[in-house]
Amino acid sequence: MINRTSSMGLLVFGIVLGIVGAILSFAVEVTATGFNIDTAGVILLVVGIGVAVVALILLVVGSSSRSTITESTRETPTGQVRTQERSDSGSDG
Repeated sequence: MINRTSSMGLLVFGIVLGIVGAILSFAVEVTATGFNIDTAGVILLVVGIGVAVVALILLVVGSSSRSTITESTRETPTGQVRTQERSDSGSDG
C-alpha cells in the first residue's frame, strides 16, 4: 500500500504536470510542423489533473488507521502490575 509521503509526492507531481500543461496550452504560442504544442499541453493538463485526483483519493483512503489499546491489571505478591498493549492497524506508515 502507498504511504502518506508517497501520496503527497504523487499529488505534487500531478500539480506540476497540470501547471506545465496549462503553460504549454495557454501561454506558449509556437508554430511547428508535425507537432502541436497546444495538444501536448492539453494532454499534460488532463493527465496532471487525473494524477492529482488519484493522489487525493489515496491520501484520504490511506489516512484511515485504527489503534486498539488493551489494559490489564494483575495481582502479584509485591502488589499490582498494570500492562498496556497497543495494536495499530492501517496504512499510515
